[in-house]
Amino acid sequence: MKSSFLLSLLLAWPILVTAQEKKALFAKNQTDWEISGDAKWKIKKGVLYGNAASGEGYVITKNTYANFVLTLEFKPDAQVNSGVFVLCKDKEMSATDCHEINIWDLHPNQDNRSGAIVTKVKPMVYVETIDRWNTYEIRCEGETTTVRLNGEITAEYKGNPAPKGVIGLQVAKEGRIAFRNVFLEAL
Repeated sequence: MKSSFLLSLLLAWPILVTAQEKKALFAKNQTDWEISGDAKWKIKKGVLYGNAASGEGYVITKNTYANFVLTLEFKPDAQVNSGVFVLCKDKEMSATDCHEINIWDLHPNQDNRSGAIVTKVKPMVYVETIDRWNTYEIRCEGETTTVRLNGEITAEYKGNPAPKGVIGLQVAKEGRIAFRNVFLEAL
């Protein structure tokens, strides 16, 4: 009886360890993120909404992260310019000092549309995201960042801007974006 219990515990160990390494980000009542800029952010029923009339705004982690998989769901309207920033050296969000994983199907330069790593890699596949829930999986490991949008690899880049950095979500110009189920898993 004891040996079967020990065997089941040993078999469950990898599942328990994995579950402990996954962390929710940008959740209500957490104190490990902050707001920057002039956009409006609110959380309602587990969904983080960003609204911009003009200008831009961010929610940014206070901690820095290295070697991770970031998963999240997002739902953009047709007007919004949004994105996910990873490996940012500072809390200044930019496509040069971070990787900006874009959310903007109607970007005037389609090389930087949804699924792109802005100014670095254009999307390999065009995925339509407007007015529906979509999933990003962003894997930053060593020098490589790989982006999956709704299960399809849209970008891969070698040469990360920093070995570790903060993570930010953006809303810019005008429009509305919704984020939910934002999780970080350490590698």
